[in-house]
Amino acid sequence: MNNRRNIYFYALHEEGMQAKLDHLYELATRYHFNIVESPKTANIIVSIGGDGTFLQAVRQTGFRQDCLYAGISTGGTLSMYCDFHIDDTSKMIEAMTTEQIEVRKYPTIEVTVDNQTSFHCLNEFSIRSGIIKTFVMDVFIDDKHFETFRGDGMIFATPTGSTAYNKSVNGAIVDPMLPCIQVSEMATLNNNRYRTLGSSFIVSGQRRLVLKIIQDGNDYPAMGMDNEALSIQHVETVEAKLSDKIIKTVKLKDNSFWEKVKRSFL
Repeated sequence: MNNRRNIYFYALHEEGMQAKLDHLYELATRYHFNIVESPKTANIIVSIGGDGTFLQAVRQTGFRQDCLYAGISTGGTLSMYCDFHIDDTSKMIEAMTTEQIEVRKYPTIEVTVDNQTSFHCLNEFSIRSGIIKTFVMDVFIDDKHFETFRGDGMIFATPTGSTAYNKSVNGAIVDPMLPCIQVSEMATLNNNRYRTLGSSFIVSGQRRLVLKIIQDGNDYPAMGMDNEALSIQHVETVEAKLSDKIIKTVKLKDNSFWEKVKRSFL
């Protein structure tokens, strides 16, 4: 942290937020950090809010690899991406003045729609039927047909995203030290014509996943990249792979991923 002094604060416009920001500005200035107005000139980007705000901060600042991201929670407890709480300044001071922090690297997923539009996801990419009707997709792994899916949709999750939407559909929680993608089904329909694995599965970060959507009038799916919606009409193919982009975050040494999982779910 000693050679990273330009800090940018990202926060949603909410009631009472300015007072919290003023407190953080004073703290950062006291410890000789330079508060910058643009994330382009920052080498530390701090989100103030919760995990949703953290995801927005990463997306709105372009998934930068040349800076550190940190999350400060304003809710009742810490969250998966937030190692600090707005009311616990001692932890922040400790991070700024001692060596009790580590840099944690999180993988991202790169998704390409119809070989044209590409974007990144830190948590997950989801694709769902856009109308009250199941839709059909052929699933390919490394250009080889794996299954024909019929149901409400699918989720491609990173290891850190495995604790979010993926977990709500009974997907597994995956250690973020494993570079991989987890595929989870939503309300799959299995019968004599359509047969899927019926459970989540995990593929290596070296694999490439392709969905080919059967054009039967339900080709305008609802797609989500983390907590943002993507609206594209007449989608035919979706390709997903682990990206070369890595998000670096600040981690307290006594706050590992599995300690966060225990705190959140057990």
